[in-house]
Amino acid sequence: MDHRSRLLDLLAQRSAKRGTFTLASGRQSDLYIDCRLTTMHPEGLSLIGPLGLAAIQRRGWAADAVGGLTLGADPVSYAIAYASQLAGTPIRAFTVRKEAKTHGTGKLVEGAFLPGDRVVVIEDVITTGGSALKAVAALRAAGGEVLGVLSVVDREEGGRESLEAEGLAVESLARAAEITARM
Repeated sequence: MDHRSRLLDLLAQRSAKRGTFTLASGRQSDLYIDCRLTTMHPEGLSLIGPLGLAAIQRRGWAADAVGGLTLGADPVSYAIAYASQLAGTPIRAFTVRKEAKTHGTGKLVEGAFLPGDRVVVIEDVITTGGSALKAVAALRAAGGEVLGVLSVVDREEGGRESLEAEGLAVESLARAAEITARM
């Protein structure tokens, strides 16, 4: 089984649930995808890192660093950074806080990010695109050049289109329809 097929299976088995849910966007849905159950699992990390790195390379994004809004983007970013080191093409990782710290340096972007970095914004699940747009705004304000957005899952509910309407290229490792077909 190839890595992408195995990732789809893991997402269907571990992360996808049917029921009645309120999403982070405030929308109601009969499908909830808790990517963290896959992205924080050793096997999920071992698949997502190389798949994410390959997607970045396929797009031609010459990224210095990857990251996004904490908490969903964090394990994905770290997995890609680790895979990039193993591949001999190191890409650093960072995280974007939901709000700036009120102590210390008061930074919104933490980790191995430097002003001027070319970055790929990471998202675990894209629904409306709101979290990715918040990360994009923080990174641009910190001096980053945003190359695009990479998500593990596109829920196929308009988020990709919202991001593309803002001039952002979007790549996803999986689509909701591919996951639900395996449930």
